[in-house]
Amino acid sequence: PDYRLLHAMLYYIREFPERLHHPKEDRYLFAAVKRRTHDADAVIAELEREHAQGESLLNDLTVALSVYEAGVPNGLERFAASVEKFAEFYWQHMQKEEDHVLPVAERVLSDEDWRDIHAAFSVNRDPNYAADGEEEFRRLFTRIVNLAPAPIGLGPAQS
Repeated sequence: PDYRLLHAMLYYIREFPERLHHPKEDRYLFAAVKRRTHDADAVIAELEREHAQGESLLNDLTVALSVYEAGVPNGLERFAASVEKFAEFYWQHMQKEEDHVLPVAERVLSDEDWRDIHAAFSVNRDPNYAADGEEEFRRLFTRIVNLAPAPIGLGPAQS
């Protein structure tokens, strides 16, 4: 396995979706929907709890990768199980957003709400990051694509 690639991918997940994207969903999209209607309150509360759980699942996945990398017996099985758990968790999470929250948002949010949400999401920086944070994520994503073998990325084929 290419451990550099796997660690880079986990770092990207930690820094972009976990630390930037999910807080913006909570603060802008979910908050706007809750201001306009209570139709999605239960699923939004569940999604917000899941956002809080994501960091813990990512930590488990990172530890499992380190265990695998260290050559601990059953390390591959532990890592594979952690990947499966993480992927299933986020697949279900995204399905809830797409199937339950976004249709409600499309129905109840105003053009002004959408402009505010779009503005928040179009800026991939956070006050805790350097002014070039957006460029940092682009470079990291480019590195991942260049390390990942085809057909996923542009890196050399695995034998």
